[in-house]
Amino acid sequence: MLLRYSSRRAPLRAFLTEALDGALAYDRIAGFFSSSILEVAGEPLERMAPGARVRVVANSALQPLDVATARAAKAAMYAEWCRSLPEYLPPRLKERLRRLYTFLASGQLQVRVLPDAYFGLIHGKAGVITRADGSRIAFLGSVNESREAWEVNYELLWADDSEAGVSWTIEEFEALWHHAGAVDLADAVVRDIERLTRRIVVPSIAEWREQYRAEPAAAVVELPVARQGTGLWAHQKYFVKLAFDLHRQRGARLLLADEVGLGKTVQLGLAAKLMALWGGGNVLVLVPKPLLWQWQDELWDLLAVPSAVWTGRGWTDENGVDYPANGLEGLRRCPRKVGIVSAGLITQSDEAAEILASLRYECVILDEAHRARRRNLGPSHRNEKADPNNLLRFLQRVAERTRSLLLATATPVQLDPIEAWDLLEALNRGNETVLGSRYSRWLTRPREGLDYVLDRASPPDDVREVWEWVRDPLPPASEGPVFAILRRSLGMNETESWAPPEAFDRLAPPAQHQLERLGREFFRNHNPFVRHIVRRTREFLEQTIDPETGEPYLTPVRVRLFGEGEHDALLLPPILKDAYKTAEEFCQEVASRPGLNSGFLKTLLLRRVGSTIEAGRLTALRLLEGGEQADEDEEEERPSLLYPLTERERDLLERFLRLLEAAREEDPKLQAVTDLLCHGVDDTGPWRSLGCIVFSQYYDSAQWLARRLSEQLPEEEIGLYAGSGKSQLFQGELRRALAGMYSRSVCSGGIAHFGRDGRCLGRAQSAATRDTHQCGSAVESDPSRAA
Repeated sequence: MLLRYSSRRAPLRAFLTEALDGALAYDRIAGFFSSSILEVAGEPLERMAPGARVRVVANSALQPLDVATARAAKAAMYAEWCRSLPEYLPPRLKERLRRLYTFLASGQLQVRVLPDAYFGLIHGKAGVITRADGSRIAFLGSVNESREAWEVNYELLWADDSEAGVSWTIEEFEALWHHAGAVDLADAVVRDIERLTRRIVVPSIAEWREQYRAEPAAAVVELPVARQGTGLWAHQKYFVKLAFDLHRQRGARLLLADEVGLGKTVQLGLAAKLMALWGGGNVLVLVPKPLLWQWQDELWDLLAVPSAVWTGRGWTDENGVDYPANGLEGLRRCPRKVGIVSAGLITQSDEAAEILASLRYECVILDEAHRARRRNLGPSHRNEKADPNNLLRFLQRVAERTRSLLLATATPVQLDPIEAWDLLEALNRGNETVLGSRYSRWLTRPREGLDYVLDRASPPDDVREVWEWVRDPLPPASEGPVFAILRRSLGMNETESWAPPEAFDRLAPPAQHQLERLGREFFRNHNPFVRHIVRRTREFLEQTIDPETGEPYLTPVRVRLFGEGEHDALLLPPILKDAYKTAEEFCQEVASRPGLNSGFLKTLLLRRVGSTIEAGRLTALRLLEGGEQADEDEEEERPSLLYPLTERERDLLERFLRLLEAAREEDPKLQAVTDLLCHGVDDTGPWRSLGCIVFSQYYDSAQWLARRLSEQLPEEEIGLYAGSGKSQLFQGELRRALAGMYSRSVCSGGIAHFGRDGRCLGRAQSAATRDTHQCGSAVESDPSRAA
């Protein structure tokens, strides 16, 4: 029998509530599944027969409080759920979510999501209800699963209890429910619904500190970074918790050395936010000049942390509001708890360094910390006392004026392991938990300690000598049973960082025995470098299984690589081979000077000529002219040690330059990029038709390549971006820049457009356009779009 309903004639709610009362099953093609349906059918669903089953297949688009998404990946499903939530949940909505969670958690309500990529928008709405007596009724119409549809909107609904009508509707439902693209509602969404039902807003920071014991999750759970994508990665949570726990104990002194692309900025920023909330003090963030605005953007967009950037003329907050200052004294009056300052200002201005070092902080962060190093590196300086550059000297001073000090660099060691020791020595100032007291072996015999750690020398056999290395600083009990035994034997609590030398004689025999057995294991796994340098690689995170989830800590990114085989290598023309040989001779000549290490120079020169001939040519020109002009972001000692050049060195550089200028039109990189754009490789087709991003390590190479491509491909418009040099720029700066590039408009952040004749059509203000600037690299998970 066919029944017709119109909301103009009578409320449609009556049909649903009557049909569900005592029902055995309810299958629904919902279009949009919304929790608001429970305002209409909540009680009837509860009055369905014991063990009754409700299945809903939902479409992709989300409305507020929806529990379905368009994403096949469950992580993206959670992200869309988070983005759909309103900031404020009134009691009525919390009650609705409580009821929804009860249905989902019990298994009575099952939801599957079918992305609209398969059938477009699931606009058809239908359902089949199995009544208490076993009979079934199907219904079709415009009504979706929302309170507005069942109670407010003008809707039409036809119900049919004929065998043919019910069978036809069931067939449609089962086809969608069992479709290969349909996925179950993510567990993370269900858990979040449950969390929202018991959500409590903590009224004050004081209450968070006292009643909730400064629980980090309470301050983080609704930050943008926790509600986007998959939220914080496990390795990020680990570092934030480690840093915050240490901060509350005695202060955190850590060097974050994660591989590029693992989110160091988010980890440091979130740790600093928790520290500032807990202690109430100010935070100083020192970063390279090109990263100032990226840091401010990420702090605000991901962590909701207000901050101000020092521009040289004053402060600018996260809303773009300027606070003019009368000179460097304005550094003392930051309008926000978090101040972001160029590290280059420290290297160039003694006055600025003096002002900042005189203030007190809750936390100080130094990004790209490898720039803080000693000047006297190299074999001839091995036994010399460190001669710190301006940045390292400032770090040593400010360490005593802050509770926590966090350093970040993917390359803590560039030329000599002593560079890592220098950073730990700075961390140790004002907090002797890192390298110990001023008489500790780790502090007074750095080279000897490094040799033990690096297995360059055998650790001492004498147990009393081992004790000298172990006792100061004495590892915490949490680091292993042996250290718990040592501390217990000496009656030391966790706040005591070192034991006196004579304490060895007070050790109980079992503790001395444990110390004798420790031996090499201590220097390998319990040394200060391991304890205070946190380093994770992408490979490790992709290959290590999280015992809680049974999945890798980081989902591997599968890519299709081209050009990896030996036969794919770019062949150098003979003239470029001669140039390489000449560059090596130049570096060898420089290395022959007493006390001058040419490793960095060789890496720079050969790497830049390997990027493009143009980048190498410009480097040679600058070296001949006396080096680059240092700007605010440069270190003051570059390249002073090289000059004046000897006659032989100058001759080699001039020959190198002549060879490169003669080979400018034969650059193999340009030919390779042009072939990929115009012809592709294997079965990909021309990459230019897919849209292609070409990354270069050096700005000189990118600029030259953009001009040459615009000449060779006159029908294309080429965009040049000088970014921040971090893979994280995909989270903000580059994403916005590319949006402007593809809309064919000049946008801020460093975009320049080149027209058909190779002429620059326009340039936006760029964060960095220096030739030494390194841009990030990326891979595309879709092999057909790999660029």
